[in-house]
Amino acid sequence: MKIVIAPDSFKGSASSIEISTWIADGITSHIPQCEIVKVPIGDGGEGSLDAALYAGFVAHEFNVSGPLGNSVRARIGLRNDVALVELAEASGLSQLPMQERAPMIATSFGTGELILRALDKGARTIILAVGGSACTDAGAGALQALGAHLLDADGVEIIHGGGSLSSCASIDLSNIDSRIASTQFILASDVDNPLTGPHGAAHVYSPQKGASPEQVIALENGLSHFASIAGGSHVNSPGAGAAGGFGFMALTFLSAIQQSGIDTFLSMIDFDTILTGADYVITGEGKFDSQSMSGKAPIGIYTAAHNRDVPVILVCGQSTLNSSDNKAITLHSLYQLVEFESDINLCMKNPRPIVEKIGKTIARTLAE
Repeated sequence: MKIVIAPDSFKGSASSIEISTWIADGITSHIPQCEIVKVPIGDGGEGSLDAALYAGFVAHEFNVSGPLGNSVRARIGLRNDVALVELAEASGLSQLPMQERAPMIATSFGTGELILRALDKGARTIILAVGGSACTDAGAGALQALGAHLLDADGVEIIHGGGSLSSCASIDLSNIDSRIASTQFILASDVDNPLTGPHGAAHVYSPQKGASPEQVIALENGLSHFASIAGGSHVNSPGAGAAGGFGFMALTFLSAIQQSGIDTFLSMIDFDTILTGADYVITGEGKFDSQSMSGKAPIGIYTAAHNRDVPVILVCGQSTLNSSDNKAITLHSLYQLVEFESDINLCMKNPRPIVEKIGKTIARTLAE
């Protein structure tokens, strides 16, 4: 029996690599001769870089600016002339000093620095994985790092952060790095939000980054103003609102191609070949809900496996899908951690024994 284990991370709880390892341990304790292929998955969100490194990319580490201008160590992944830059490495919530959220001044400048380091390493294609952002600056900080000048009405460079976007009067691209024009950028994202409006970056995501209702309005106004200066053709493009509007910058100034994060990753690792001879695929994520159905990692895995007639087993912390939500897919089986441990906090804090138990349960069921 060959089983491919390809879960997304359980956000706030365990990485994709950990989840796949624990499921595998549970299965092999009951079916030791089972062929297990572990494929940690990224979908453009946090953990995409670690998954890429597992798939053969090589890590390169640099000192760059964090979201509040603090110095941080951040990595990129490189394989031949393809680089993966994960925004959360430099500009993510996890890089905030003392985890203190500062939605008005947090900047994506460090991610721009990572793009420059990727270019220095010879990258000709750069995959931008943009989940986990601490900022709502429309990617303005990254654009400044790449050499652009964002000037106020007096010709002075605006300060970093989404709170300053409303003061931008002009954008000078004359000093932007010349290598950008000959580099292909891929915006890999699991969200398709526009830049502005009720479903945009400020209204949907900035509260998660610490924004008050008043700050949400200020950030929305800043994003709208910046788009009007930049040229608003991508304001409503799918993914423009990703990572606090970083997607808008990538589409507008880097001519990025927007792709589903999971589809980008599965192509990158040649997942179809990995599926050859597989009897089952196990995938999953922390919370399996209606948002999952809109193209997140487990659905991408399901679609690839379903196209090859490989049954899919899903493991999640909990599922909130009802029958109408779930009608688009036909799973072999679904296992929830909360079915094995009712205390959700315990499931989050110590998932390993529960996940291993689920692995053993799956093995017993398949061996019958």
